[in-house]
Amino acid sequence: MQQEIVEAVKKAKELSRPRNFTQSMDVILNIKDLDINKPENRFDEEVSLPNGRGKDVKIAVIADGELALQAKNAGADLVITKDELEELGKNRKKAKKLANSYEFFVAQADMMPLVGRFLGPVLGPRKKMPKPVPATVNPEPILKRLRDTVKVRIKDQPVIHTVVGTEDMDDEKLAENIEAVLQTIDRKLEKGRNQLKSMYVKTTMGPVVRVI
Repeated sequence: MQQEIVEAVKKAKELSRPRNFTQSMDVILNIKDLDINKPENRFDEEVSLPNGRGKDVKIAVIADGELALQAKNAGADLVITKDELEELGKNRKKAKKLANSYEFFVAQADMMPLVGRFLGPVLGPRKKMPKPVPATVNPEPILKRLRDTVKVRIKDQPVIHTVVGTEDMDDEKLAENIEAVLQTIDRKLEKGRNQLKSMYVKTTMGPVVRVI
């Protein structure tokens, strides 16, 4: 299937009109024989793409002291301290804007109760509750991994739609990223990729190209 994916990626790029920004490359997987009313058939997985996402993703770290300092040095896009966290709890509009602006959140483990209290109502529904980490951890490898990570989820429809890179990435590398998503399907679904009804690739604003 690898060659079919490469060909479809190539075609999707050719059919996509030039835009004044670098478009993402998406994969859309339609799943058959899946009862999404059963909780075990719904999932929300994080997949680390072997060749990265091609674009930076914004990550916020909620921490104090040494971890906050290390997170800044490791290139976190935003560091939220305990005082700032409490302020966000009083300003729902600002908290919502924050939740929509950042892809991933990481929090110092002993601050999680405060995170739940002040940001839980906005992060929870968006499936963005932070990953708790010890105060003594080195945040750099965590941030690096998250920058290459995408969400692969089945929620209320038997469909997976996720970013697998950008249009300026090499066709083969995009195909490898798509394969990483397919491996998640193999793990999570009873019959793995045999449950694929159809599979498409597309750029953000371009037409869909069928793979299978």
